[in-house]
Amino acid sequence: MRVALGVSGGIAAYKAAELVRLLQQEGLDVQVIMTRGAREFVTQLTFAALTGQRVITDVFESSGNGPANVESAIEHIAVAQRIDLLLVAPATANVLANFAAGAADDFLTTLYLATQAPVVVAPAMNVNMWQHPATQQNVRILKDRGVRVVQPDEGYLACGSVGQGRLAGQEEILRAVRDVLKLRRDLTGVKILITAGPTCEAIDPVRYLTNRSSGKMGYALAEAAQKRGARVVVISGPTPTAPPQNVEWGPVRTAEEMERAVRERGTDAAVVIMAAAVADYRAASPAAQKIKRDASGMTLTLEPTPDILAGLARDKGNRILVGFAAETQDMAAHAREKLRAKGVDMIVANDVTQEGAGFDVDTNIATLFLRDGAEIPLPCMTKLELAERILDQVLDLLPTPRV
Repeated sequence: MRVALGVSGGIAAYKAAELVRLLQQEGLDVQVIMTRGAREFVTQLTFAALTGQRVITDVFESSGNGPANVESAIEHIAVAQRIDLLLVAPATANVLANFAAGAADDFLTTLYLATQAPVVVAPAMNVNMWQHPATQQNVRILKDRGVRVVQPDEGYLACGSVGQGRLAGQEEILRAVRDVLKLRRDLTGVKILITAGPTCEAIDPVRYLTNRSSGKMGYALAEAAQKRGARVVVISGPTPTAPPQNVEWGPVRTAEEMERAVRERGTDAAVVIMAAAVADYRAASPAAQKIKRDASGMTLTLEPTPDILAGLARDKGNRILVGFAAETQDMAAHAREKLRAKGVDMIVANDVTQEGAGFDVDTNIATLFLRDGAEIPLPCMTKLELAERILDQVLDLLPTPRV
């Protein structure tokens, strides 16, 4: 999710640098917008280095190679359309007044008018400015419009005064962001190992057995778990899908390599989710050299690969184990049998012949089969939405306390 962080001119502007880091730890992409006053307290380079993005300062901003162009002149519209939240911290009395009046005299105030995303402001100013009737009226106007206002703290202020006006604590601001964006941290302290993608089993140096798994489901689970506070380890087979950010990532190729990596890195995991499409068979004797074409044909002898999920179930202990079942017929019967035979806590099953539920798509249609006999059919949804539903069930299975 994308957050535009507006930084306005006050001594508390320096605290916004730490806020950027905390927002990133929530899995959020942060775009910083600085007012002219903010640049008197902290440099653009600070935020550019932290976010890896250009810091926006003016509505009509040149690229450095010439005058402002059409793209820069309408950038506030582009930013307004792609963000999920506008957060202003610190928000000065001037910014609050401009927001309330609908004035648009810089990029930040113009963005406020242009965006339909929710808005959170964290005021910071002198106690007398905060208590002034004009400021309090502006705050009421903004609240009436649906703006979330994080009340300033009381204490010693930079100007030497004592009273309410100090920027709220970082955790208080983060709580508001989580609440508005509906971010949950209910898996904080839980280590979750997730497998993703296919495995590839060599036939010869240039050929291999594999399947159509894209890794999207496993990566969606990793993204959702990380945002909910879990420590996430992803063991992934080869896939063109970019690995999730802010997770431990272990690339593997074969089923044997995946089994070894899961054993080595999942010993202390509270939850293991086997979303990978592990090849069931491999060549019994892979050729050392490329097999040449033969008009008479050839016979390939296969042998089973390690059954990673069954092996984990034998040493299950208190871990929660989740398996996947991609079926083409009799999905429910096969899923129930797999749940029983593997001895796991949950099977996520889908019929890959259904439109929107197969490989290489961003949606899925699944049924959750639980060890207590419950079956939860789910409609077509994005893989990220399905990941959230799976994690909701995992959360119910975890013992408490979890941290």
